[in-house]
Amino acid sequence: MVRIDAADVVVIGAGIIGAACAEALSAAGLRVLVLDRGAPAGGTTAGGEGNVLVSDKAPGPELDLAVASRRRWPELLESLRGELGDELVQVEWEPKGGLVVATDEDAVGPLRILAEAQREAGVEAVDTTAEAARAMEPHLAEDVHAAVHYPEDAQLQPVLATTALLAAVRARGGEVRGGTEVHGLVLDAAGTVGGVRLGDGTVSCGAVVNACGPWAGHFSVTVGAPIEVLPRRGAVLVTAPLPPVVVRRKVYAADYAAAVATPHVDLQVSAVVESTATGAVLIGSSRQRVGFDESLEVEVLRRLARSAIRLFPVLAGVPVMRTYGGFRPYTPDHLPVIGEDPRFPGLWHASGHEGAGIGLAPATGRLVADLMCGRQPEVDPFRFRVDRPEVIAEVRT
Repeated sequence: MVRIDAADVVVIGAGIIGAACAEALSAAGLRVLVLDRGAPAGGTTAGGEGNVLVSDKAPGPELDLAVASRRRWPELLESLRGELGDELVQVEWEPKGGLVVATDEDAVGPLRILAEAQREAGVEAVDTTAEAARAMEPHLAEDVHAAVHYPEDAQLQPVLATTALLAAVRARGGEVRGGTEVHGLVLDAAGTVGGVRLGDGTVSCGAVVNACGPWAGHFSVTVGAPIEVLPRRGAVLVTAPLPPVVVRRKVYAADYAAAVATPHVDLQVSAVVESTATGAVLIGSSRQRVGFDESLEVEVLRRLARSAIRLFPVLAGVPVMRTYGGFRPYTPDHLPVIGEDPRFPGLWHASGHEGAGIGLAPATGRLVADLMCGRQPEVDPFRFRVDRPEVIAEVRT
C-alpha cells in the first residue's frame, strides 16, 4: 500500500462515527486518511451493543438523525456488498424490532405519550397490551403493565460494521492507520487548517474531522478549539449462549430514555435486555460520569443483573460469561456535535453521540459529507452546530 502523505480529508478516530464519515467522504470522491492512536474499532465502538434505535428518542433533531440513519443502514450495507463483496460486509444486521415495557402503573402514561409523539414524527410505534407483549416475549415478567412495539429498531455487530466501512475507504484509494496519534493541526497565517502534525512528521490536507468519541473534547482542547464532550462510563453483562426463544428482540424498561437524557453525574441504571446472533444475551444499561476511570464496580454489575431479572425472571439461573465497559461521548444538551468549527476553518467535529453512535453513524457521515461538499443536507444541521452555547467552550490561556 502507498503511504498517504497528503489527503483531501484526515479523519481522526477509527470508530463507527469516524468510519462512517470517512466512508461518506470517500464516496463523494475525496481522498481520505483515517488515523487512530489505537486499533481501528477498538475503543467505544468495541464496547457498544450495536443498537440502531428510533424507540428511545423524543421528537426533535436527534430522532430526525436516527430516522435518517435507520433508513440508510440497509441501503448502505447493500451498496457496500455490491462494491466489496458479501464476505467483507458480514455485519450481523438484524431488523428484529424492539419492545419498551412499563413495569409499574406510573410508567404507563409517559410511555403512551412518548409513543404518540413519535408516531406524529413518523416512527412506527405500536401500543401493545401486557398480554400481547408476553406473546411476543414469552419469558417476559408477569408484572408488565403495558408496552410499545417498535418494528424499526434493529441491531448489528459494531466492530464488523466499522471494519466494512473502513474497507470501502481503502478500496477507494484511502488509508487507515492505527497506532498513530495526532499531536496538533498545521494552520496557515489565516488560521485555516492545512494539515496535521504526527510524531514523525506532518500530513497535508484540506480538512480534519475530529471523530475521537469520548476523547473528542480532549483533542479539541489540544488543538485550541475546545468543545464540551465528556466521557460517560457504561457496563454490559454478556450471558452464556441461550436458545433464541428466551429473548427474541431488544427489550427495555420505559425509564431507559429518562436515564439517557438525565444530566445527573450519579449512577443511572435501567433494564435493557437483548438477544444477539450468537445466542448470548446482552444486559445493560448503566451510565456514570466518572471521567476516564475504567474500573468496573461490582455493585453496578449487581444492579444490572437485578434489573434484567426483573424483566426476564428466567435469566436468574443463567451464567454471566463476561462483562465489559466503555465510555460514551456525552454533551451537556445530549445532542451530537456535527459541523465545521468557526474558529479554525477546515476543522470539523463529529462526536457527542453518547450511546447512540452506532444507530446515528450513517446519517452523521452523510451530513458531514453534504456540508463539506456544499450539498443540500438531508437532515437540518442547525441544532448540531459547533458554536451552540451548550457545547462550545472558551480557550483557556
